[in-house]
Amino acid sequence: MRAAGDCVPVPLLVPVGGRFDPGTALAGVDGLLVCGGLTPAYQEAFADCLDRLPRMLAERRVPYAGFSAGAAVAARDAVVGGWLSDGVAVCPEDTAEDLAEVEVRPGLGLVPFGVDVHAAQWGTLARLVAAVADGRIPWGAAVDENTVVEVDQEGRARVAGLGRAHTVRPAPGDRSDELACHEPRSHTPTGVGVLVRSYPAGGCF
Repeated sequence: MRAAGDCVPVPLLVPVGGRFDPGTALAGVDGLLVCGGLTPAYQEAFADCLDRLPRMLAERRVPYAGFSAGAAVAARDAVVGGWLSDGVAVCPEDTAEDLAEVEVRPGLGLVPFGVDVHAAQWGTLARLVAAVADGRIPWGAAVDENTVVEVDQEGRARVAGLGRAHTVRPAPGDRSDELACHEPRSHTPTGVGVLVRSYPAGGCF
């Protein structure tokens, strides 16, 4: 962090099984960076403040950044792991985060789309495709390593870095698009088609 700019990093450590306390953590900080690790454990750490933390960040104008698990849990519907969709492999088992079936849990809702990470490096784009096709999330973005997606207050996203971001949406004209938008947390396998677009540095969606 110091190499990137003039700052004083303050580690905020949460043990596995513990809970993140935004009231204490945000005191006197100018930004919150959530790093990588076991994604389901990160989601559990934020489980008690999924509404409170985003509200506090907005009120105090504190920006949020995350990589790996920290990026995944920023979504309202967080893809936390898994490598099987109804028993069928959709990505390498090594990327499963100790889960079997692809799992979507409530996230922080800081970005208006689901997020998967290490897309090119781990082959997780297909996991996001499965989550969108099955109606577990309305749409999402899979982000390569060494790549950032910056989202403004209006929900516009801009890509920077060495890799790409890949958006996944239900195919146009498919009625499941409407159903997924109204019921993003339900899991009713539909097997619908999806539309994937890739954005290099400088691209916006």
